[in-house]
Amino acid sequence: MKVLTAIPVYNEVRHIESVLSEVRRYSPDLLVVNDGSTDGTTEVLARQPNLTVLSHAKNKGYGAALITAFQHLLTTDYDVLVTMDCDGQHEPARIPVLLEAMDSDTDLVSGSRYLRDFRQDTLPTPQDRRYINQTLTTAINEQFGLNLTDSFCGFKAYRREALARLKITETGWGMPLQLWVQAACRGLRIKEIGVPRIYLDPNRTFGGVYDDPELRLAYYRQVVQNALAQESFACWRTICHA
Repeated sequence: MKVLTAIPVYNEVRHIESVLSEVRRYSPDLLVVNDGSTDGTTEVLARQPNLTVLSHAKNKGYGAALITAFQHLLTTDYDVLVTMDCDGQHEPARIPVLLEAMDSDTDLVSGSRYLRDFRQDTLPTPQDRRYINQTLTTAINEQFGLNLTDSFCGFKAYRREALARLKITETGWGMPLQLWVQAACRGLRIKEIGVPRIYLDPNRTFGGVYDDPELRLAYYRQVVQNALAQESFACWRTICHA
């Protein structure tokens, strides 16, 4: 199984070198999508050997960075794409665990910070994030018959064929919700694995109006509704009456 690990990056100059160094221990083939960084991240990446870097001229959003990674994977001969964040939340040592779970009956393996507890877990999840995650996860499970425990974890492994079936267009933080709607409607086989719940900077913000929890929740709900509208009636009927 040939694996590429992709890391979306925006202004991560404090973490990028240490994260890349650790990831290389478990996944030597690396892609970084530099989403318009302005803090020196670009210069650090330029000094990194054996690294593919795709850059956005300006910041387009978390979802946009992942869309670029998805599109790139489909131009290569890699079998699996692993995605992870660069802010210290995801432990590279868990990459082999994701890949072990990617068996012949699985299209998408998603990390979950709430499936089980780990000794590495840090302080409790910021209250607004936990509430929003739980609210959206419950709604998606009820609407699509899924059994998720964490609808927002960015630590995932995608089978190449699964990525080819997805048509992700959401460029913001709500991209994972569009992913789940499409995955359910298009019949992807999903598996969750537990990963530690690590928040090194609980005060880290989403930026702009999305720092307001109510506005962020409203935006996420709109992403789900938009994703539903994009799916065909036939697909929706199949999910409802399966």
